[in-house]
Amino acid sequence: MNKRELEKFKSLLLEKREQLSGQVDELERQSLRMSQRDFAGDLSGYAYHMADLGTDNYNRQINLDLVSSEQKVIYEIDQALLRIKEKMFGKCEVCDCRINNRRLEIVPYARLCISCKEKREAEELNKPAIKS
Repeated sequence: MNKRELEKFKSLLLEKREQLSGQVDELERQSLRMSQRDFAGDLSGYAYHMADLGTDNYNRQINLDLVSSEQKVIYEIDQALLRIKEKMFGKCEVCDCRINNRRLEIVPYARLCISCKEKREAEELNKPAIKS
């Protein structure tokens, strides 16, 4: 991959990282830094009905799940930036072939080419369920 392409992907990754960081900060502010009273928007600090409390907790959990998911993407972006620095960006980690630029434009932090990604997903679908 030439220097111009790498700079384009680096800019794309940094832009995506900044966008996600802002979303994570907002979701954390809404979910973690707010008291139950603030989150519910209730002046008394208590929900009027048990269902209201359940809804508030459910919404808070969704926000926390989104934070976790977006933090994973930020980690993947950081790893992609490291691969750019180490001149390994755009190579599939399994077969070592070049990842298509169209794929990288959509998922700039991709580690696998389409073929290897499809194989991995098929393997994951075919794994037997773990019983506890």
